[in-house]
Amino acid sequence: MKQFDVPDFYRSPIIGKIKSLRRDSDPRKKDFTPTLLDFGPVRFLIARHFGFCYGVENAIEIIYRAIEENPEKRIFLLSEMIHNPEVNADLLDRGVKFMMDTYGKQLIAWEEITSDDFVIIPAFGTTIEIENKIKSIGASVGKYNTTCPFVERVWKMAAKLSKDDYTIVIHGKAKHEETRATFSHAAENSPAVIVKDLKEAELLSEYIKGAKEASSFFQDFEGCYSEGFDPEKDLQKLGVVNQTTMLATETKEIAEFLKAEIINLREGQDLKDYFADTRDSLCYATNDNQNATYGLLNEQADLAVVVGGYNSSNTTHLVELCEQKCLTFFINNEEKISSKNAIKSFNYKTKEESSSEFLDNTEPKTIILTSGASCPDSTVDRVLQKILSFYDGAKSIEGVLSQLK
Repeated sequence: MKQFDVPDFYRSPIIGKIKSLRRDSDPRKKDFTPTLLDFGPVRFLIARHFGFCYGVENAIEIIYRAIEENPEKRIFLLSEMIHNPEVNADLLDRGVKFMMDTYGKQLIAWEEITSDDFVIIPAFGTTIEIENKIKSIGASVGKYNTTCPFVERVWKMAAKLSKDDYTIVIHGKAKHEETRATFSHAAENSPAVIVKDLKEAELLSEYIKGAKEASSFFQDFEGCYSEGFDPEKDLQKLGVVNQTTMLATETKEIAEFLKAEIINLREGQDLKDYFADTRDSLCYATNDNQNATYGLLNEQADLAVVVGGYNSSNTTHLVELCEQKCLTFFINNEEKISSKNAIKSFNYKTKEESSSEFLDNTEPKTIILTSGASCPDSTVDRVLQKILSFYDGAKSIEGVLSQLK
Protein backbone atom coordinates (compact mmCIF):
# COMPACT_ATOMS: atom_id res chain seq x y z
CA MET A 1 0.00 0.00 0.00
CA LYS A 2 1.31 3.43 -0.95
CA GLN A 3 2.51 5.66 1.90
CA PHE A 4 1.33 9.26 1.67
CA ASP A 5 3.04 12.41 2.89
CA VAL A 6 0.46 13.58 5.44
CA PRO A 7 1.35 16.42 7.87
CA ASP A 8 2.61 15.11 11.20
CA PHE A 9 -0.05 17.01 13.15
CA TYR A 10 -2.65 14.61 11.76
CA ARG A 11 -0.67 11.58 12.95
CA SER A 12 -0.68 10.19 16.50
CA PRO A 13 1.67 8.32 18.85
CA ILE A 14 -1.08 6.15 20.35
CA ILE A 15 -3.36 5.25 17.44
CA GLY A 16 -0.40 5.21 15.06
CA LYS A 17 1.37 2.53 17.10
CA ILE A 18 -1.78 0.41 17.34
CA LYS A 19 -2.34 0.56 13.59
CA SER A 20 1.31 -0.25 12.88
CA LEU A 21 1.21 -3.31 15.13
CA ARG A 22 -2.01 -4.54 13.54
CA ARG A 23 -0.62 -4.09 10.03
CA ASP A 24 2.47 -6.12 10.95
CA SER A 25 0.51 -8.94 12.59
CA ASP A 26 -2.30 -9.04 10.01
CA PRO A 27 -0.95 -7.77 6.67
CA ARG A 28 -3.75 -9.39 4.67
CA LYS A 29 -6.42 -7.69 6.84
CA LYS A 30 -8.30 -10.87 7.70
CA ASP A 31 -8.73 -10.19 11.43
CA PHE A 32 -11.46 -7.66 12.25
CA THR A 33 -11.36 -8.08 16.03
CA PRO A 34 -10.65 -4.83 17.88
CA THR A 35 -7.55 -3.97 19.91
CA LEU A 36 -8.14 -3.88 23.66
CA LEU A 37 -6.40 -1.13 25.65
CA ASP A 38 -6.89 -2.04 29.32
CA PHE A 39 -6.10 0.90 31.61
CA GLY A 40 -7.73 -0.73 34.65
CA PRO A 41 -10.75 1.41 35.56
CA VAL A 42 -11.43 2.13 31.88
CA ARG A 43 -10.90 -0.08 28.85
CA PHE A 44 -11.01 0.92 25.18
CA LEU A 45 -11.94 -1.30 22.27
CA ILE A 46 -10.16 0.21 19.25
CA ALA A 47 -11.54 -0.73 15.83
CA ARG A 48 -9.25 -2.73 13.51
CA HIS A 49 -9.73 -0.16 10.74
CA PHE A 50 -10.75 3.48 11.01
CA GLY A 51 -9.59 7.00 10.27
CA PHE A 52 -7.94 8.32 7.13
CA CYS A 53 -8.48 6.04 4.15
CA TYR A 54 -6.42 5.86 0.94
CA GLY A 55 -8.54 8.47 -0.82
CA VAL A 56 -8.39 10.94 2.07
CA GLU A 57 -4.61 10.62 2.53
CA ASN A 58 -4.18 11.03 -1.22
CA ALA A 59 -6.27 14.22 -1.16
CA ILE A 60 -4.47 15.65 1.87
CA GLU A 61 -1.05 15.02 0.35
CA ILE A 62 -2.10 16.78 -2.86
CA ILE A 63 -3.68 19.87 -1.30
CA TYR A 64 -0.80 20.52 1.10
CA ARG A 65 1.66 20.07 -1.76
CA ALA A 66 -0.34 22.57 -3.80
CA ILE A 67 -0.14 25.10 -0.96
CA GLU A 68 3.60 24.57 -0.52
CA GLU A 69 4.41 24.78 -4.23
CA ASN A 70 2.29 27.86 -4.95
CA PRO A 71 2.78 30.40 -2.14
CA GLU A 72 1.90 33.34 -4.42
CA LYS A 73 -1.12 31.73 -6.07
CA ARG A 74 -4.77 31.82 -5.06
CA ILE A 75 -6.06 28.33 -4.34
CA PHE A 76 -9.75 27.49 -4.35
CA LEU A 77 -11.43 24.22 -3.39
CA LEU A 78 -14.79 23.59 -5.02
CA SER A 79 -16.14 22.64 -1.58
CA GLU A 80 -14.89 21.01 1.61
CA MET A 81 -12.11 18.69 0.49
CA ILE A 82 -13.27 16.06 3.00
CA HIS A 83 -15.97 16.16 5.65
CA ASN A 84 -13.83 16.98 8.66
CA PRO A 85 -13.92 20.35 10.45
CA GLU A 86 -10.33 20.18 11.72
CA VAL A 87 -8.84 19.56 8.27
CA ASN A 88 -11.02 22.16 6.57
CA ALA A 89 -10.31 24.79 9.25
CA ASP A 90 -6.57 24.31 8.78
CA LEU A 91 -6.89 24.73 5.02
CA LEU A 92 -8.86 27.94 5.50
CA ASP A 93 -6.18 29.20 7.89
CA ARG A 94 -3.60 28.59 5.15
CA GLY A 95 -5.52 30.77 2.71
CA VAL A 96 -7.44 28.15 0.75
CA LYS A 97 -10.97 29.31 -0.10
CA PHE A 98 -14.08 27.16 -0.57
CA MET A 99 -16.22 28.06 -3.58
CA MET A 100 -19.34 26.16 -2.46
CA ASP A 101 -20.77 24.54 0.63
CA THR A 102 -21.30 20.79 0.74
CA TYR A 103 -24.77 21.13 -0.82
CA GLY A 104 -23.58 23.08 -3.84
CA LYS A 105 -24.57 26.57 -2.66
CA GLN A 106 -22.23 29.11 -4.24
CA LEU A 107 -20.01 30.95 -1.72
CA ILE A 108 -17.65 32.58 -4.23
CA ALA A 109 -18.90 33.70 -7.64
CA TRP A 110 -17.34 32.15 -10.72
CA GLU A 111 -16.62 35.67 -11.95
CA GLU A 112 -14.01 36.05 -9.22
CA ILE A 113 -11.91 33.19 -10.64
CA THR A 114 -9.16 33.95 -13.15
CA SER A 115 -6.87 31.87 -15.33
CA ASP A 116 -4.06 32.50 -12.82
CA ASP A 117 -5.88 30.64 -10.05
CA PHE A 118 -5.92 26.99 -9.02
CA VAL A 119 -9.36 25.42 -8.60
CA ILE A 120 -9.02 22.06 -6.87
CA ILE A 121 -11.61 19.30 -7.10
CA PRO A 122 -12.31 17.71 -3.68
CA ALA A 123 -11.97 14.02 -2.84
CA PHE A 124 -15.65 13.45 -3.69
CA GLY A 125 -15.07 14.53 -7.29
CA THR A 126 -17.32 16.93 -9.15
CA THR A 127 -19.82 17.04 -11.97
CA ILE A 128 -18.83 17.19 -15.62
CA GLU A 129 -20.67 20.51 -15.88
CA ILE A 130 -18.61 22.13 -13.13
CA GLU A 131 -15.35 20.75 -14.46
CA ASN A 132 -16.15 22.19 -17.88
CA LYS A 133 -16.96 25.52 -16.23
CA ILE A 134 -13.51 25.63 -14.62
CA LYS A 135 -11.84 24.78 -17.92
CA SER A 136 -13.79 27.51 -19.72
CA ILE A 137 -12.37 30.07 -17.28
CA GLY A 138 -8.88 28.75 -17.96
CA ALA A 139 -8.08 28.10 -14.30
CA SER A 140 -5.72 25.21 -13.57
CA VAL A 141 -7.76 22.14 -12.57
CA GLY A 142 -5.82 18.99 -13.49
CA LYS A 143 -2.49 19.32 -11.70
CA TYR A 144 -3.86 19.05 -8.15
CA ASN A 145 -7.08 17.07 -8.62
CA THR A 146 -7.79 15.31 -5.30
CA THR A 147 -10.66 13.09 -6.52
CA CYS A 148 -10.52 9.74 -4.74
CA PRO A 149 -9.29 6.94 -7.06
CA PHE A 150 -12.08 4.70 -5.75
CA VAL A 151 -14.71 7.28 -6.70
CA GLU A 152 -13.15 7.42 -10.17
CA ARG A 153 -13.35 3.63 -10.30
CA VAL A 154 -17.12 3.88 -9.83
CA TRP A 155 -17.24 6.35 -12.73
CA LYS A 156 -15.27 3.92 -14.89
CA MET A 157 -17.67 1.15 -13.95
CA ALA A 158 -20.60 3.37 -14.94
CA ALA A 159 -18.91 4.14 -18.28
CA LYS A 160 -18.39 0.43 -18.92
CA LEU A 161 -22.05 -0.26 -18.14
CA SER A 162 -23.05 2.55 -20.50
CA LYS A 163 -21.22 0.91 -23.39
CA ASP A 164 -23.30 -2.21 -22.80
CA ASP A 165 -26.54 -0.19 -22.72
CA TYR A 166 -27.28 -0.63 -19.01
CA THR A 167 -29.23 1.95 -17.03
CA ILE A 168 -27.21 3.03 -13.98
CA VAL A 169 -28.84 2.71 -10.55
CA ILE A 170 -26.82 4.73 -8.02
CA HIS A 171 -27.13 3.88 -4.34
CA GLY A 172 -26.47 7.19 -2.63
CA LYS A 173 -27.77 10.39 -1.08
CA ALA A 174 -28.94 12.65 -3.89
CA LYS A 175 -27.60 15.86 -2.30
CA HIS A 176 -24.16 14.46 -1.42
CA GLU A 177 -21.28 15.85 -3.51
CA GLU A 178 -20.03 12.41 -4.48
CA THR A 179 -23.45 11.22 -5.61
CA ARG A 180 -23.99 14.40 -7.62
CA ALA A 181 -20.62 13.82 -9.30
CA THR A 182 -21.27 10.13 -9.98
CA PHE A 183 -24.75 10.92 -11.30
CA SER A 184 -23.30 13.49 -13.70
CA HIS A 185 -20.70 11.05 -15.04
CA ALA A 186 -23.20 8.19 -15.29
CA ALA A 187 -25.91 10.30 -16.96
CA GLU A 188 -23.51 11.56 -19.61
CA ASN A 189 -23.94 8.33 -21.60
CA SER A 190 -26.76 6.39 -19.94
CA PRO A 191 -30.11 6.78 -18.23
CA ALA A 192 -29.47 7.02 -14.48
CA VAL A 193 -31.52 7.01 -11.30
CA ILE A 194 -30.58 7.45 -7.62
CA VAL A 195 -32.00 5.31 -4.79
CA LYS A 196 -31.24 6.21 -1.18
CA ASP A 197 -32.04 2.87 0.46
CA LEU A 198 -33.75 -0.50 0.11
CA LYS A 199 -37.17 1.10 0.50
CA GLU A 200 -36.55 3.25 -2.59
CA ALA A 201 -35.17 0.21 -4.43
CA GLU A 202 -38.41 -1.61 -3.62
CA LEU A 203 -40.35 1.36 -5.01
CA LEU A 204 -38.20 1.28 -8.16
CA SER A 205 -38.99 -2.41 -8.59
CA GLU A 206 -42.67 -1.55 -8.88
CA TYR A 207 -41.83 0.36 -12.06
CA ILE A 208 -39.50 -2.41 -13.26
CA LYS A 209 -42.40 -4.87 -13.00
CA GLY A 210 -44.89 -2.40 -14.45
CA ALA A 211 -46.96 -2.54 -11.26
CA LYS A 212 -47.10 1.27 -11.04
CA GLU A 213 -48.06 3.75 -13.71
CA ALA A 214 -44.94 5.15 -15.38
CA SER A 215 -46.28 8.70 -15.04
CA SER A 216 -45.94 8.61 -11.22
CA PHE A 217 -42.24 7.71 -11.46
CA PHE A 218 -41.29 11.35 -11.96
CA GLN A 219 -42.90 12.36 -8.69
CA ASP A 220 -41.58 9.40 -6.70
CA PHE A 221 -38.01 10.01 -7.92
CA GLU A 222 -38.11 13.77 -8.35
CA GLY A 223 -34.60 15.19 -8.76
CA CYS A 224 -33.10 11.70 -8.90
CA TYR A 225 -33.36 10.71 -12.56
CA SER A 226 -31.49 11.77 -15.68
CA GLU A 227 -32.90 14.01 -18.37
CA GLY A 228 -35.19 12.17 -20.78
CA PHE A 229 -35.57 9.15 -18.48
CA ASP A 230 -38.28 6.78 -19.69
CA PRO A 231 -39.31 4.31 -16.93
CA GLU A 232 -41.07 2.07 -19.46
CA LYS A 233 -37.92 1.34 -21.46
CA ASP A 234 -35.00 2.44 -19.22
CA LEU A 235 -35.62 -0.08 -16.41
CA GLN A 236 -35.19 -3.20 -18.52
CA LYS A 237 -31.42 -3.56 -18.11
CA LEU A 238 -29.73 -2.40 -14.88
CA GLY A 239 -26.35 -2.04 -13.20
CA VAL A 240 -25.93 -0.86 -9.60
CA VAL A 241 -23.07 1.39 -8.44
CA ASN A 242 -22.78 3.34 -5.21
CA GLN A 243 -21.69 6.42 -3.36
CA THR A 244 -18.56 4.90 -1.82
CA THR A 245 -19.35 6.11 1.71
CA MET A 246 -22.69 4.28 1.90
CA LEU A 247 -23.01 1.04 3.84
CA ALA A 248 -21.53 -1.66 1.62
CA THR A 249 -23.95 -4.19 3.08
CA GLU A 250 -26.86 -1.99 2.06
CA THR A 251 -25.52 -1.59 -1.49
CA LYS A 252 -25.22 -5.38 -1.74
CA GLU A 253 -28.73 -5.78 -0.33
CA ILE A 254 -30.15 -3.37 -2.90
CA ALA A 255 -28.29 -5.08 -5.75
CA GLU A 256 -29.40 -8.55 -4.63
CA PHE A 257 -32.99 -7.39 -4.26
CA LEU A 258 -33.12 -5.88 -7.76
CA LYS A 259 -31.35 -8.92 -9.16
CA ALA A 260 -33.95 -11.24 -7.58
CA GLU A 261 -36.79 -9.10 -8.96
CA ILE A 262 -35.34 -9.30 -12.45
CA ILE A 263 -34.76 -13.06 -12.20
CA ASN A 264 -38.45 -13.49 -11.33
CA LEU A 265 -39.45 -11.20 -14.15
CA ARG A 266 -37.10 -12.77 -16.71
CA GLU A 267 -37.39 -16.41 -15.68
CA GLY A 268 -35.44 -18.68 -18.00
CA GLN A 269 -33.56 -15.83 -19.70
CA ASP A 270 -29.85 -15.03 -19.45
CA LEU A 271 -29.47 -12.74 -16.40
CA LYS A 272 -26.45 -10.87 -17.74
CA ASP A 273 -28.61 -9.50 -20.51
CA TYR A 274 -30.64 -7.64 -17.89
CA PHE A 275 -28.50 -7.20 -14.76
CA ALA A 276 -24.78 -6.44 -14.42
CA ASP A 277 -22.39 -7.79 -11.80
CA THR A 278 -20.87 -4.67 -10.20
CA ARG A 279 -19.57 -6.04 -6.90
CA ASP A 280 -16.02 -4.84 -7.57
CA SER A 281 -17.16 -1.19 -7.58
CA LEU A 282 -17.40 -1.14 -3.76
CA CYS A 283 -14.74 0.90 -1.93
CA TYR A 284 -12.38 -1.38 0.00
CA ALA A 285 -11.71 1.26 2.70
CA THR A 286 -15.39 1.84 3.48
CA ASN A 287 -15.87 -1.93 3.48
CA ASP A 288 -12.93 -2.45 5.88
CA ASN A 289 -14.12 0.25 8.27
CA GLN A 290 -17.63 -1.17 8.32
CA ASN A 291 -16.41 -4.76 8.80
CA ALA A 292 -14.18 -3.53 11.61
CA THR A 293 -17.23 -1.94 13.23
CA TYR A 294 -19.07 -5.27 13.02
CA GLY A 295 -16.00 -6.75 14.75
CA LEU A 296 -16.40 -4.18 17.52
CA LEU A 297 -20.06 -5.07 17.93
CA ASN A 298 -19.17 -8.68 18.69
CA GLU A 299 -17.57 -7.48 21.92
CA GLN A 300 -19.23 -6.46 25.18
CA ALA A 301 -19.12 -2.73 25.78
CA ASP A 302 -20.86 -0.14 27.94
CA LEU A 303 -20.92 2.62 25.35
CA ALA A 304 -19.41 3.78 22.06
CA VAL A 305 -17.74 7.03 21.00
CA VAL A 306 -17.60 7.71 17.26
CA VAL A 307 -15.42 10.64 16.16
CA GLY A 308 -15.78 12.52 12.89
CA GLY A 309 -17.38 15.34 10.93
CA TYR A 310 -21.10 15.72 11.41
CA ASN A 311 -21.68 15.95 7.65
CA SER A 312 -19.60 12.82 7.01
CA SER A 313 -21.73 10.10 5.46
CA ASN A 314 -19.41 7.20 6.29
CA THR A 315 -19.08 8.36 9.92
CA THR A 316 -22.84 8.58 10.27
CA HIS A 317 -23.14 4.99 9.09
CA LEU A 318 -20.64 3.90 11.77
CA VAL A 319 -22.84 5.65 14.36
CA GLU A 320 -25.88 3.82 13.00
CA LEU A 321 -24.10 0.49 13.39
CA CYS A 322 -22.85 1.20 16.92
CA GLU A 323 -26.31 2.32 18.04
CA GLN A 324 -27.52 -1.22 17.38
CA LYS A 325 -25.16 -2.41 20.11
CA CYS A 326 -25.04 0.19 22.86
CA LEU A 327 -25.38 3.82 23.88
CA THR A 328 -23.44 5.79 21.26
CA PHE A 329 -22.04 9.32 21.28
CA PHE A 330 -21.15 11.10 18.02
CA ILE A 331 -18.60 13.90 18.51
CA ASN A 332 -16.18 15.76 16.24
CA ASN A 333 -13.42 16.40 18.81
CA GLU A 334 -12.43 16.07 22.46
CA GLU A 335 -13.82 19.50 23.35
CA LYS A 336 -17.32 18.03 23.22
CA ILE A 337 -16.47 16.16 26.42
CA SER A 338 -16.68 18.82 29.13
CA SER A 339 -16.39 16.50 32.15
CA LYS A 340 -16.65 12.88 33.16
CA ASN A 341 -20.40 13.31 33.46
CA ALA A 342 -21.14 15.57 30.52
CA ILE A 343 -20.79 15.24 26.76
CA LYS A 344 -22.27 17.17 23.83
CA SER A 345 -23.20 14.65 21.16
CA PHE A 346 -24.57 15.11 17.64
CA ASN A 347 -27.89 13.60 16.60
CA TYR A 348 -27.60 12.85 12.87
CA LYS A 349 -31.39 12.54 12.56
CA THR A 350 -32.27 15.98 13.96
CA LYS A 351 -28.93 17.54 12.88
CA GLU A 352 -28.50 19.03 16.36
CA GLU A 353 -26.06 18.74 19.24
CA SER A 354 -27.37 18.10 22.73
CA SER A 355 -25.77 17.64 26.13
CA SER A 356 -26.23 14.43 28.07
CA GLU A 357 -24.71 12.36 30.85
CA PHE A 358 -21.55 10.56 29.87
CA LEU A 359 -19.63 8.31 32.26
CA ASP A 360 -21.11 7.06 35.52
CA ASN A 361 -19.02 5.70 38.40
CA THR A 362 -19.30 2.06 37.37
CA GLU A 363 -15.87 0.48 36.89
CA PRO A 364 -14.33 -0.98 34.91
CA LYS A 365 -15.91 0.89 32.03
CA THR A 366 -15.51 -0.54 28.49
CA ILE A 367 -15.72 1.98 25.65
CA ILE A 368 -15.84 1.34 21.91
CA LEU A 369 -13.74 3.97 20.11
CA THR A 370 -13.67 4.49 16.36
CA SER A 371 -13.80 7.26 13.75
CA GLY A 372 -14.80 8.04 10.19
CA ALA A 373 -12.55 7.84 7.14
CA SER A 374 -11.95 11.62 7.12
CA CYS A 375 -11.01 11.94 10.80
CA PRO A 376 -7.33 12.42 11.76
CA ASP A 377 -5.84 9.88 14.16
CA SER A 378 -4.59 12.82 16.25
CA THR A 379 -8.21 13.78 17.01
CA VAL A 380 -9.00 10.24 18.18
CA ASP A 381 -5.84 10.36 20.31
CA ARG A 382 -7.06 13.49 22.06
CA VAL A 383 -10.49 11.98 22.69
CA LEU A 384 -8.90 8.91 24.27
CA GLN A 385 -6.60 11.02 26.42
CA LYS A 386 -9.47 13.27 27.53
CA ILE A 387 -11.51 10.28 28.72
CA LEU A 388 -8.46 8.71 30.34
CA SER A 389 -7.80 11.91 32.32
CA PHE A 390 -10.98 11.28 34.33
CA TYR A 391 -9.51 8.11 35.87
CA ASP A 392 -6.80 8.86 38.44
CA GLY A 393 -5.91 5.22 38.96
CA ALA A 394 -5.45 4.38 35.30
CA LYS A 395 -2.30 2.70 34.03
CA SER A 396 0.07 4.78 31.94
CA ILE A 397 -0.35 4.95 28.17
CA GLU A 398 3.26 3.87 27.69
CA GLY A 399 2.77 0.85 29.92
CA VAL A 400 -0.40 -0.30 28.17
CA LEU A 401 1.05 0.17 24.68
CA SER A 402 4.17 -1.78 25.67
CA GLN A 403 1.98 -4.83 26.38
CA LEU A 404 0.53 -4.92 22.87
CA LYS A 405 1.80 -7.48 20.40
